[in-house]
Amino acid sequence: MIKQKWHRKHGRHVIAALAVTPLMLGAVAWADDNLPAMGEGDSPWKSDFIYENHTAYRGKDASGHAVGLAKFRNTLQIESDKGMSDGWNFHSVLRGTWDGVYRMNDDEFGKKAGGAVSLYDTPTNSMVAYGSNGIAGGLAAGNTNTGLGVLGSGWHTFDGNTTAAVPVRPCDIDRRGCADFGGYGDLSLHELEAPEFNSKLDFIREAYFRKTFSMNDNTDLFVKVGRQQIVWGRTDLFRVLDVFNPVDFSRNNIYDELQDIRIPLWSAQAEWRLGGSENMQDRNVQLVWSFDQFRPNNLGQCGTPNRILDAGCLFRALRMLWTDGNTLSNFGDLGGNTGSFAPGLAGLKQITLPKWRDAGSYGVKYEGVTKDGLSFSLNALSYRSQLPSLHGAQGNILRTSNPYLLNFEMVFPRLYMVGGSMDFQLEEAGAAVRMEGAFTHGEEFANTARPELYSKNNTFRSVIGIDRPTFIPFINPNRTTLISAQLFYQHIFNHETRPGTGTTGKLVGMPDWKDNYIGTLLIKGFLMGDRVSPQLILARDFRAHAWVASPQVEWNITNDMKLTFGANLKGRDDNYQRYTWDNTTGNSAALGVGTPSGDYGGIEPLGRFRAGPIGVAFKENDVYFMMRYKF
Repeated sequence: MIKQKWHRKHGRHVIAALAVTPLMLGAVAWADDNLPAMGEGDSPWKSDFIYENHTAYRGKDASGHAVGLAKFRNTLQIESDKGMSDGWNFHSVLRGTWDGVYRMNDDEFGKKAGGAVSLYDTPTNSMVAYGSNGIAGGLAAGNTNTGLGVLGSGWHTFDGNTTAAVPVRPCDIDRRGCADFGGYGDLSLHELEAPEFNSKLDFIREAYFRKTFSMNDNTDLFVKVGRQQIVWGRTDLFRVLDVFNPVDFSRNNIYDELQDIRIPLWSAQAEWRLGGSENMQDRNVQLVWSFDQFRPNNLGQCGTPNRILDAGCLFRALRMLWTDGNTLSNFGDLGGNTGSFAPGLAGLKQITLPKWRDAGSYGVKYEGVTKDGLSFSLNALSYRSQLPSLHGAQGNILRTSNPYLLNFEMVFPRLYMVGGSMDFQLEEAGAAVRMEGAFTHGEEFANTARPELYSKNNTFRSVIGIDRPTFIPFINPNRTTLISAQLFYQHIFNHETRPGTGTTGKLVGMPDWKDNYIGTLLIKGFLMGDRVSPQLILARDFRAHAWVASPQVEWNITNDMKLTFGANLKGRDDNYQRYTWDNTTGNSAALGVGTPSGDYGGIEPLGRFRAGPIGVAFKENDVYFMMRYKF
């Protein structure tokens, strides 16, 4: 019965997607024969065309509700190269995506998502409907109890926690809480299902010109200008040095390849290739500069399947609180009761995006290879933070004693990073070792012990990775299996944390861990002449006590067609106290700031920084299928 209902509801969308595929392929074939020339001496266009379908099904979230279809993403990518006159070459990657999940599962992610909500009230031990117990007039007109979810309901429970309502429908259907956070946060249904086709021309993944100039001193100068990805790091899943380009986590959280989720920028790089010397096999110096408008990481819009740290829902709930009013549960100023604020009293008051003239990134890297084969780099970069910082905003009419409380401004500070990397072989162990480290100045973190609600802290991040091909007979006695392990470390200098004044044992200060460790392990085998490749990826956030296991099998049916079957399975310690953070009475219980009492704390909103991207997503268990065809 369930299967028949699904087919009746969604079958027409699947048929439409399959029907449009031949038209797309025909258009691609025409383009390959009709792309224009660029000048005398040009070589013919060389183009590859790739179609991919990624379908994912998600199980129950923390509320016990089965999510269902979480992705039906269809991607067409065109990769083209052309030799031009005078030694120049042109390279482009164009990508278009249509994700049918917003129409095929519109009860979860589309125009029918959400509904009426109630929030838990601790003093009365009851559920209170959205819009109740209004403060200063209550909600704005038209702010009805429809199309809503409860903040954090996908990843934690609520008894005794401060939380809020949040809209979950696309922004052309429900404008409440929508704002431009730097390219996301105010997207319509069409912009969510076809994300590359926007005013920022994101369908242009790469489009750059490159040339190598031979210098008089037997060195070379390599130049590349255009829209591109500048890759400095060598890690998987998490980044240390590779921070020049922001990342689109809304595509598939942290589980897509970085080359597929980096957000390309209009940039220029020049690499002076110095060659060898008395002590070095090779040397080069690279200068990089982005002259694009500011682009932060895309953290996902509330109501979409992938929202890393559930940040998109937090921002939308806070913005709605300011513009339309909102209902907050277990709020300290109400004696722990649940009540509704009128617009303009609290929430996300302002979003300040860097202006184009001050958005650019620029850096330098020196690379070398020693005579004994050790590769290394020294890196320095100035760039805008790709993650937002929330500052306490002045002008709060509720708090004359502290003008910062309850109001917030979103900013993106300028950061300065210095670091380096090193690769070498351990011949005795038959392994390759990768190391990266980066020191960053100017990062900002939430800090409830400060009146302005944040602090600037220098940060050190590092990773050590070991790659070793190993014979594992039960996998393949005739072919090595790749084993790759990584350990990431982060340290926040001048970290500030202290106990609250209440009796619950909750903390105030910086919810981010002072020292944190994340480990990853990849085991990848090769069978049937390398046409079948089973692999297992494991990741563990040690401080958050959260883990993910991603088994996967790739089957290369032909050289051009590949099928992939896999799953992303998460888990964590059920001790929620690890993620709770002191909220306050007498100041701002709902937002975790001010003088602590420890009486109305909980997971929201700052527990997400302690749970981390794995802990917050621990109920996002997906099974998926991918088909990729190159023609």
